[in-house]
Amino acid sequence: MSGLVLRLGPGERVMINGAVIENGDRRTRISVMTPNSVILRQRDAIRPEEANTPVRRLCYMAQLVLSGDSTMDDIRPQLLRGIEQLSQALTDPDSRAQLGLATEALLAGQHYQTLKALRSLLPREARLLATAGGRQ
Repeated sequence: MSGLVLRLGPGERVMINGAVIENGDRRTRISVMTPNSVILRQRDAIRPEEANTPVRRLCYMAQLVLSGDSTMDDIRPQLLRGIEQLSQALTDPDSRAQLGLATEALLAGQHYQTLKALRSLLPREARLLATAGGRQ
């Protein structure tokens, strides 16, 4: 048996193909057999008020496409522009590689892969902002 296996804690919510599913009062395991399903755990979701940094804003935009709240046609130009701006600030090889993956996924219409590549930059952004905040 193949596919994605989700392990959910009691009361945990997950969005699968636009439907929000809430787990009961016990831990459970769900196998998602449909390839290319759109899955987003609530705990991984960025809320609008949390989209307060450049990387978080891009993640939130990509997430809007996954949730069905926006279309890729509406978001793609903004995401491409944002990725380009980030590539000017994040010049280390790892960041550049993740931005390249995000761009490739975006152009290929792979929305979750776009979000995944952008999310990988969140810890780096947090460190940079913490360092910059300490210099003020």
